[in-house]
Amino acid sequence: MLRGLLFTGIYYALSVIYVLVALVTLALPGRSATSAVIRSYTRAIRLALRWVAGIRLEVRGRDCLPDGPFIVAAKHQSWGDGFMIYPEIDNLAFVTGDHLERFPFVGGILRKLGAIVIDTCGGGDRKAKSLAEGMELAAREGRRVLIYPEGHLAPPGYHYRYKPGVWHMQKAMQVPVIPVATNLGCFWKQEALQKTPGTAVIEFLPPIEPGRTKEDFLQMLTAAVEEQSTKLLVEASGSSVETTTLLPDPMKAAARS
Repeated sequence: MLRGLLFTGIYYALSVIYVLVALVTLALPGRSATSAVIRSYTRAIRLALRWVAGIRLEVRGRDCLPDGPFIVAAKHQSWGDGFMIYPEIDNLAFVTGDHLERFPFVGGILRKLGAIVIDTCGGGDRKAKSLAEGMELAAREGRRVLIYPEGHLAPPGYHYRYKPGVWHMQKAMQVPVIPVATNLGCFWKQEALQKTPGTAVIEFLPPIEPGRTKEDFLQMLTAAVEEQSTKLLVEASGSSVETTTLLPDPMKAAARS
């Protein structure tokens, strides 16, 4: 617990410092200066995770990343997932909910970075429109895009239904989708304060090319990410889990209650 407390203190201190530095860059033309600050921020968090929390990072499958634009569809187990992936890919945009804009000054930084901010309060039509607008900009600029297709943090050994938004993104951009497996949740559980020392892995998997039906694509993506994440879970914990368990969508469960 002490490691977790110390890391959390450093995390928030670094976050405040880097947000203030990033604000200075907002007045500069282009996004390169702001992007450089945020990449430095994610690397600093990764260093703190290693030296304070005792969690090392191993990255596998970099040879699966093609040249040019592509979509990264990643497993989402931990609040730290984005910090692990962002520094690994140049010219990366990311899909996020508008909840991050509640934090002071973050909205301006997200817009400067070219993040695709989804309107999560405006209903399905507004969500689709905000995603389409963001994708149009990303496609025009030839960027790579990171999305977490489950839409929620799932604990190790579990998963949520993969949402079809990533398929619509691929159809619009006509680029490969790179599945990403991880076991980071074994060491940094969702948003938990406690951290468990060890070696966390993120693994880029072979690309899924455009042209598949939505059902075929989602089945292939889910199988690729969940099967490899299960193997990484076994590697990290010695667990005998053979497959992950589907969880009900939290929003649907809340609507029924």
